[in-house]
Amino acid sequence: MAAQGRGSAARGNTAAVVAVVLLCVLLHGEVAESAVYTVGDRGGWSFNTANWPRGKRFRAGDVLVFRYSPKAHNVVPVSAAGYRSCSAPRGVRALTSGNDRVTLKRGVNYFICSFQGHCQAGMKVAVTAA
Repeated sequence: MAAQGRGSAARGNTAAVVAVVLLCVLLHGEVAESAVYTVGDRGGWSFNTANWPRGKRFRAGDVLVFRYSPKAHNVVPVSAAGYRSCSAPRGVRALTSGNDRVTLKRGVNYFICSFQGHCQAGMKVAVTAA
């Protein structure tokens, strides 16, 4: 009978530890779920999206969805220099599905449209993820 009592105590301790861990997670208030954002909101990936991130809080692991006509646009991840100069490095692969999903990395994530003149006309976005 004594052994049975110790088993009950161990189960009770395990339940207490689990309860404390769950309480800590709930009190912390943040769930480790990624958010999904459509770039440009209803308008999708288009011109003048540079201000689209304003007022939004992005985290590493969040997903950006670029929706656009693949005959008219594309999405190219670039460096800060590529963003400023509106140029993609040679050999970089453009995203061209018209419904591209990109997972954000910590720091600034830069994207442009590499169709002639589009980036220069404002079809670019920089998103900072914490």
